[in-house]
Amino acid sequence: MKTLSGIQRHLRILREFLRAALVEEMEYRSHFVSNLLATLFGAAMAVLTVQVFFYQTKSLGGWGFYEMLILLGIFNALQGFAGMVLQPNIGRIVQHIRKGTLDFILTKPVDSQFFISFRHIAIWKLADILTGFAIVSFGMYGAGMRVTVGSVLEFLVLMLASVVTLYSLWMGVMTLSFWFVKVENISFLFSSLFETGRYPVQVYRGWLRVLLTYVFPVAVMTTFPAASLIGKLGGAQVLVSVAIACTTFGLTRWFWKRALRFYTSASS
Repeated sequence: MKTLSGIQRHLRILREFLRAALVEEMEYRSHFVSNLLATLFGAAMAVLTVQVFFYQTKSLGGWGFYEMLILLGIFNALQGFAGMVLQPNIGRIVQHIRKGTLDFILTKPVDSQFFISFRHIAIWKLADILTGFAIVSFGMYGAGMRVTVGSVLEFLVLMLASVVTLYSLWMGVMTLSFWFVKVENISFLFSSLFETGRYPVQVYRGWLRVLLTYVFPVAVMTTFPAASLIGKLGGAQVLVSVAIACTTFGLTRWFWKRALRFYTSASS
């Protein structure tokens, strides 16, 4: 019961964070509209880039045009989640440590990792997520795919695992700022590796494919959900995706708590 009440309490806090973000965004509606237009333009350019590839070939790593659109839509949705939640919040950990404002967060009656992960939400990035799923729907329609309740449930499980894995990896990287003054280079490397998720993991060979599947599992985050919709994913790979999400989240949680033990207050 205590756990359930804790979850309900954090959901209420998250609702207030969303409400505050929406109110803040509505104060600058022209900014919202310009960002929305930029999102649509970026999505159109991404689809056009895929189209250019297929002027030269009929498949990319064994994936057809509409299958690639499904993968691209999933990548865009995850990128939207990163821009909506991860970048506005987790990127501020370094500043909180440098300026000592982490002290104020630690004194609040709420889990510090939850607060520092969700306090600031770029609500307009929701457009990226919706645009991504619109591209996924268009790709499925173009490929003439039929969906079943089972395939939808499997896809939702894989997408949830992808979001958890992405959050955990990003949070883990930024937690290093407790020991290192500058982690921007690591963050840049993280973003560069994540960009490889635009393409199916089958286009990469040898050690690079192993790296992108098991070490930095971007393939699990993008290729696996897309392959699930297409019907190219086995049950074992679904379990691998869930196992990686649970493992990375558990390790990140442990890492955050350990980092707090080493944190020296700015006032001490």
